[in-house]
Amino acid sequence: MTDLRAFVLGALELERTDRGLMPHRLPAWARAQTDDPQLHLVEAQPAGVRLAMRTAATRLELDVLPTKRQYAGAPARPDGSYDVVVDGELAERLTAPGGNVLLVDMMTGANTFEPGEPTTLVIALPAGEKDVEVWLPHDEQTELVDLRADAPVAPLPAAGPRWVHHGSSISHGSIATYPTETWPVVAARLAGLDLVNLGLGGSALLDPFVARTIRDTPAALISLKLGINVVNQDLLRRRALGPAVHGFLDTIRDGHPSTPIRLVSPIFCGMHESVPGPTGVDMAGMAEGRVAFVADGDPAAVARGALTLEVVREVLAEVVERRHDPLLSYVDGLALYGAADAETLPLPDNLHPDSATHRLIGERFAALGDW
Repeated sequence: MTDLRAFVLGALELERTDRGLMPHRLPAWARAQTDDPQLHLVEAQPAGVRLAMRTAATRLELDVLPTKRQYAGAPARPDGSYDVVVDGELAERLTAPGGNVLLVDMMTGANTFEPGEPTTLVIALPAGEKDVEVWLPHDEQTELVDLRADAPVAPLPAAGPRWVHHGSSISHGSIATYPTETWPVVAARLAGLDLVNLGLGGSALLDPFVARTIRDTPAALISLKLGINVVNQDLLRRRALGPAVHGFLDTIRDGHPSTPIRLVSPIFCGMHESVPGPTGVDMAGMAEGRVAFVADGDPAAVARGALTLEVVREVLAEVVERRHDPLLSYVDGLALYGAADAETLPLPDNLHPDSATHRLIGERFAALGDW
């Protein structure tokens, strides 16, 4: 059996399970500091995680055990994609039928787990020495079981400066179809960066253990895309948001005193621009078999400190201005995706961008240039 640990890039920890290796994007000590099932679910979805190797093989066999997430009452989700990139170019997309199933009741939060069996992915490659990357599904937990090849394979070191990015489900990749279509991967590939994606669906909540994780992770560049999740959960008031962001940055600076940091505010989301959270499920949409979201907050609560995306952008810009940190910059999320973009590329579920919009955001982020 091949020791796959040396081939994995983009994960902060590899857990040995009964079947293989489970990539994690948060270390065990950080996971132990919360009992939130949402965070435990999404941090083990390998967004930005890939196998990288140099080989002359023309056939690879990769055994994987995916865990498919399905929502009760909603249409079945498509299988996650394994994107094969050869010498920098997308060569093939594969899926792994079967595997485990996690059935989620969005109304109660209850989960039902049904165990399954591994699947073998057969990857055909051109002749000759080449660099091969297999990007794992960004929204589907995947245990790596074994790798076989018809020629020797060698681990491929990460190329380019390491970029550590933290954000919400949008940074995680919802609802992009393929792992190489999420905006951080688009930006990283365009800019030649070694991505560690700490985009955590529903969980960019200024948790101190996430700040300490970033503090302790080697990085040449850091970006933080904050705001939408604290609105989604109606988690904070304006009074608390600024100090919480300052504390988050203080912790990161303890480990990265001279690393450039970009603080990125939320992209345009019409339902929450001037209406606070919480975010609710569109029940009429659910009745029609589609997942969509609505803003359930009271606009009058803004005067009492409730957060909207407009308020969040003001606070984040103020934080950057007050810190007088020449290596800290502010990026207005509306420059990545604004109201005019929403006219031509609307958010399909009112909250998350599709693949075309992910590409637009990634291209614009990469075009920001040097940090």
